[in-house]
Amino acid sequence: MALSAGPEAAAPMLPARWFDGLSSKPRPVMVVLQAGAKGPSLLLHPLNEPGAAPQVFTHAQVGWPEAWSDRRPQRRVVVDLRERGSLEVDAVAAWYSAWAAAGARPGVAQRMQTRWPLLLGVVAVSVVALGLFYRYGTPWAAAQLTRWVPLGWETRLSGDLLQRLDDGFLKPSKLPAERRAQLNARFAALAQQAPHAAQRYASYRPPLKLEFRSGMPANAFALPGGTVVMTDAIVQAAADKGISDDALVGVLAHEIGHVVHRHGMRMVVEQGVLNMGLGLALGDVSGMVSTGATLLTSRAYSRSHEREADCYAMALMGRASLPTAPMGQLLLAIAHDEEDEARKPKGAKPAESTAPAAEPASAPKAKDKAATPRESSPVWSLLASHPDTVQRATELQQGHAPHCAR
Repeated sequence: MALSAGPEAAAPMLPARWFDGLSSKPRPVMVVLQAGAKGPSLLLHPLNEPGAAPQVFTHAQVGWPEAWSDRRPQRRVVVDLRERGSLEVDAVAAWYSAWAAAGARPGVAQRMQTRWPLLLGVVAVSVVALGLFYRYGTPWAAAQLTRWVPLGWETRLSGDLLQRLDDGFLKPSKLPAERRAQLNARFAALAQQAPHAAQRYASYRPPLKLEFRSGMPANAFALPGGTVVMTDAIVQAAADKGISDDALVGVLAHEIGHVVHRHGMRMVVEQGVLNMGLGLALGDVSGMVSTGATLLTSRAYSRSHEREADCYAMALMGRASLPTAPMGQLLLAIAHDEEDEARKPKGAKPAESTAPAAEPASAPKAKDKAATPRESSPVWSLLASHPDTVQRATELQQGHAPHCAR
């Protein structure tokens, strides 16, 4: 193949050894790097081979080596020629000088390897990007993706989850039938007053259903698809404190807020989005990191959902002309009970935990005096996942909160 005299004459020729894969012995050659439209090309001139034509390698046919350190250059440059073997060049400095003169520019990865400030800058940007993805991107993406989850799928998921809980620690309610009927009637009246959720779920119309269970401490939680579960213990706690049923209705309003805002399903989708995002960002180590992130972030996202459910409850109770102050009183009473339980001597034998391994977003919860300290329970407790309890109780007693303003 004929070579153009101009560019080749201007480019330096470097001695090298070509291992072409056809022989165990290297072929001595002279290397010329020439500028091209898509990057440098490489020409090999065989030595001691009269009449042998130069071998031409385009930019794409060469696995161009990267410099690892400006201060400690490698002893030789090894160039990958793909299926046509490899090339060794001892004149390292001359190689990179000719490579730069031919128009080559190191990529970001190579510049990071040789320039610590750039590496630290990229790491800092990556950390900030991951933080923003966790704090804002994941909840936003989950809220949007949840639009496409069919109600029928949520209903089946809810039924399966409740069945597993019933097969585990939950027991049938021991409340009198009359008492359950009374609370069901108030729940039905409240559900009729319930406004639709935010505009993003304007067409979401889940059938609301109230279930009663025993077998766990004072608690209430919402399952995806419209089922709300209230325990006997929270009903009894309100009665023991002399707090009116409006407090329990407020709890139910809070749970309806979880349902219409699809918090339970959004939590599931959030963790899926977070795990997928960390997998793309961190590769093979993402499994361990994302598992830890799932445990750590669930409470942070729960706080956001609980505030949203609080605002919904205040609006719904106002629409039904019902006070929210009793709900605040119940919240404070439960908080005081938990604090008293936490102050018990460490040697005191706690009762066996009855909390489930995982639950959807939930409303005011606390352990009664027979329960374990809240740290031992993975239930998404209102007191563990919410902002300051006194602040929230004050907002409920006033019937509004600054973050609820539209």
